[in-house]
Amino acid sequence: MSNLIPGNHKHLTLVDRSYIEESLNEGKSFRAISKYLCKDPSTISDEVFKNRITNSWNRGSFNNPYNFCIHRFRCRKTNACKKLFLCDTLCRSCHICNKVCESFELEQCRRICKAPFVCNGCNTPRNKCPISLKFDYNAIAAHRMYSERLVSARTGICLSKKELHALDSVVKPLILQGQSPYMIIANHPELGISVNTLYNYINQGVLLTRNVDLKRKVKFKPRKVHRTQIKNREIFIGRTYKDFKESLADQLDFVEMDTVKSAKGSDKCILTFYFPETELFFAHLLYRCTPGAVKAVFNKLEESLGDAYDFACLFPVILTDRGVEFGDPDNLETSAEGISRTSVYYCDPMRSNQKGGIENVHTMLRMIIPKGTVFTDLTQWDIRKCVDHVNNSPRKALNGSTPYLEAYKLYGSEIMNALQLRYVVPDEVVLTPKLLKR
Repeated sequence: MSNLIPGNHKHLTLVDRSYIEESLNEGKSFRAISKYLCKDPSTISDEVFKNRITNSWNRGSFNNPYNFCIHRFRCRKTNACKKLFLCDTLCRSCHICNKVCESFELEQCRRICKAPFVCNGCNTPRNKCPISLKFDYNAIAAHRMYSERLVSARTGICLSKKELHALDSVVKPLILQGQSPYMIIANHPELGISVNTLYNYINQGVLLTRNVDLKRKVKFKPRKVHRTQIKNREIFIGRTYKDFKESLADQLDFVEMDTVKSAKGSDKCILTFYFPETELFFAHLLYRCTPGAVKAVFNKLEESLGDAYDFACLFPVILTDRGVEFGDPDNLETSAEGISRTSVYYCDPMRSNQKGGIENVHTMLRMIIPKGTVFTDLTQWDIRKCVDHVNNSPRKALNGSTPYLEAYKLYGSEIMNALQLRYVVPDEVVLTPKLLKR
């Protein structure tokens, strides 16, 4: 790749391949295509040559539908098939000529042998082209072939059968003697592999050694894989827990945010908020656990509170985890009018203790909605009922007071009504699943 060409120099995308197909149909050169895509001309040439496909129109012209020999115009051969009877018909007119003639040479087009290597942009109609071997470049098919090669290149192992046998002849006896893979690699550096690679070979079953032969591996549980975390790491720039501490946001009236997931069988989840100063708990039912659903709750809260200023006073800073439902912080931090209404920060992975307050209050919510509950029949009215009973439970940290009373003193009746929180008599507080029984 030339250093003088701008661009990221990464793999071609489907959009790039679509432009290549359109340009080839228009008859543009590889150099003109590469100039537009900011790629080297050799990149375009290799792409077209590797990913071209054989055209389904693999026959000759109307007058010559089956003879593709380069000598067919001057050939005077007869009886090339050497049958018992004599045939006076010229072989070039026979449909089996190309199969039996020893002098057969396939005629090829210069467009196929040289650039552009495909029939795209050719002025000759397909039904009049005498060339049998035709190639086309199709963007969708080319992208599919590229994806298949990309996957296959990263699967399997890079060792021959002989090398695997030599590796197994060293590993198998030592494993049976009780040695660990680390000991084997440390004592035999000539194997040229790492400890992790040896574990992978054993796990894939390419060696005679199995996982059951290892001393400790069979005792370990499979590692949990979190597939619901945010994949775009760029949004964490300036929003990590370290940034949260350095900006002294933990000294403000920040709010902790999380979600409570349903058991399998429902897409609903509960979006929860926790105010550490008053230990107030607030929740809202989401019909889908997506960034758009969370944004809709924020917009609804802003509308209920009056304007962006009241929302910013109540939610100046929000600390949450890295769930995929919180993967669009820009829309959460900004109102529909473009006004900044809050700041979102993310805890470190696998550090739920960084927002321990909301995790503790979830235990009280789970007293009413136990784990394994399917949220199909839950409504927002049920969630409000749970929140009211949790908020009217006395807390030791509040000297026996309840979060509702402390929040009422701090925020006033207007905010409490906007959040639709109500008072529950102490003797009527229920923290069991009976609360939601109809």
